[in-house]
Order: sequence, then C-alpha cells, then structure tokens
Amino acid sequence: MTATGPGSPTAMERLFYPPAPEPWGRRALLSPLALVSWAYSGAVRLRAALYDSGLLRAEHVDGLRVISIGNLNVGGTGKTPAVLYLAELLIREGRKVGILTRGYGRESTEPLTFTGTEPLPEVAEAGDEPLLLARRCPEVRLFVGADRVAGARRARDDFGLDTVLLDDGFQHRRLHRDQDLVVVDEAVGLGNGQLLPRGPLREPPTALRRATLLWLRAAPTSASPPVVNPWLESVSAPRIRTRYGPTGWWDPSGREHATNALEGKPVLALAGLARPGGFLRTVAALGADVRDSALFPDHHRFTSDELRQVEARAREQGAWVVTTEKDAARLPAGFEAWVVRLGVEVLEGGAHLRRALGLPAETRDL
Repeated sequence: MTATGPGSPTAMERLFYPPAPEPWGRRALLSPLALVSWAYSGAVRLRAALYDSGLLRAEHVDGLRVISIGNLNVGGTGKTPAVLYLAELLIREGRKVGILTRGYGRESTEPLTFTGTEPLPEVAEAGDEPLLLARRCPEVRLFVGADRVAGARRARDDFGLDTVLLDDGFQHRRLHRDQDLVVVDEAVGLGNGQLLPRGPLREPPTALRRATLLWLRAAPTSASPPVVNPWLESVSAPRIRTRYGPTGWWDPSGREHATNALEGKPVLALAGLARPGGFLRTVAALGADVRDSALFPDHHRFTSDELRQVEARAREQGAWVVTTEKDAARLPAGFEAWVVRLGVEVLEGGAHLRRALGLPAETRDL
C-alpha cells in the first residue's frame, strides 16, 4: 500500500509514462527490463504472424455480431467505461446484448453467466469488472470465462442474443470479430512505446493496423497537451473522440448525490488501479480535500488488515473514504466508502461508431 499526493504519479506510471525523454543513465539502469521486453516481443510477434499467415485461424460464430473492445496499453485507458457506453447504446437500439469477459482476478475457473437482474456471484467467482458491468447495465448478459468462443456460442444458442461485446478482446484473436475497437487515452498515448515489462504495451504499435475503429479518450482540459504518437497518426481506421467525466457520488447506503457533494470535505482515496493518478485528480477536481491515499496494484484483492488500516488512517485524518466503482466491487459489505461514477460523452465521430455497431445512421426516437 502506498500513499501519494492528489496528482502524484505512482512508480509504475513514472516508468511507463515518463513526462520527458529518459536520460541514458536511466535507460541503462532499466536495461534488464528491456531485455525481458525483447523476449516478450518476440513471442508476441510470432503469435501475430501465425494468425496473419492463416496458420492459426479465428473461429466464426455465425449469426452473432462480435464487437471487440481492447487496447494496447495494460490497464488505465478507459476500456470499461467504453464497454458500458456501447452496451447501453445497443440496448437502447433494441439489440439483445451480451458481454464476453475473462473475469480477470477471479479465483474460480468455472464459466459463469448472469445478468444484473439476477443474484450476483461473489467477486472471487466472477471478478470485479463483470460485477460492475452487470450492476450498471442489468439488461446485458455477462459470460465470464477463459473460452470466449464457447461463451459466444452459448450467447447465440442458449439465449438468442444477436450482439456480443468482447471485453479486452484486441489480443484475443481466437474469436473472429466484426469490429476491432481500440481505446487510446490521449493524455498518455502509447507511453514510452515499450512492451511489457519495460513499458505499458501488450503488443507493438504496429498491431494498431488491425484496428477498425480508434476510440480516443480526450485528455482533460487541465492536463498537458495530448501525447502525439506517430503510430496513432498513421492508423487509417476511423476514429471517435470521447470525454470521460464524473456523473455523481454514491454514498455508502447507495444513494446518489451531485458531483459537488464532497466539496471541501476531507477524504482518503482508496484504489487498486493500473493508473490511479487520474482517479486522484478527478476527486480533487470535484472539490474534495484529498488528505491521504491508499493505492494498490490493479485488481488488488483488499485484505481485512489492509482495510482496517485504511479505516484507521481515515479516522486519524477525520476523512471519508472515497473509491472507484471497480474497486467498490471488491470491498466487503459494510465497508463505508463513497463511490464516484464516470460517464462517457461522444465528442466526434458518432456516425463512425454507429456504422461499426451496425446501427442506423440516426438515433431512433424512443
């Protein structure tokens, strides 16, 4: 558990998204990570070549529209809000929609399916993101499991769905998709351009050639100018620009409050995210007085001892605990925390998005 100031980047953020070109001394110091990255890059490129050559083939599920939503960066680009936005849009348009997701961080390996209108599994069974998606969009059916092809067939055959969203699907090439939507955060772009573990990328930038639509998350107006990356500029796929912003606070009892509800209030920010700096800045921008923060790795399973320490630190500061929706899914019942919810606004390229989803050009009156 680490603590930082409201806008301070974590060590991982400083490594993956340096604010300036790295001096040679730092590059030399990190050269062991670069060696591992080269080995990882070789394995990734070999797998991509097998698919590109046809030696490995994606499996089609006829009669089902598959929309993949993914990214090159490992975490923190805004993929989950994009999945939610697309699911809600498709539901409004009368589609029968499912979401295929691996359920990262869950302990069970058994495939699951559920909706938000049914009793929900425990986070250990399903993972945090599937529970968040089900609660936010209860009309959508979740299929949780490593075998996304089997999930897609079940969506079509057992539930009569016509569209599925392949969550975090850009690298999951075994299931054929109709569209490959790639989420890029303009505030950080592709970071230092290096592959894991030296940088944030799961594939080389050349993989963006597979994208059929770029979903650009606009940098906050208070942030530095958008990061320009030559690879992004060279991608010929249509693009849409979106803005993410808080829509409200939810108190520990589940009641909704306006975005200014915690203005001037002392808070402790609790998060287990790949890039928690954005969450900290959001809380501060909403006027809360960020006295302290407790930051953990992405998808971290909070222990009882850790949460007792968080509560004790909050009491010492006279602060309320605030967290994200994804983190709230991993908190035990009775742990008191205010939750901030993010929404998505499409700024440009809405027509491209509707075409990619197979929707009419104009929104129907509902």
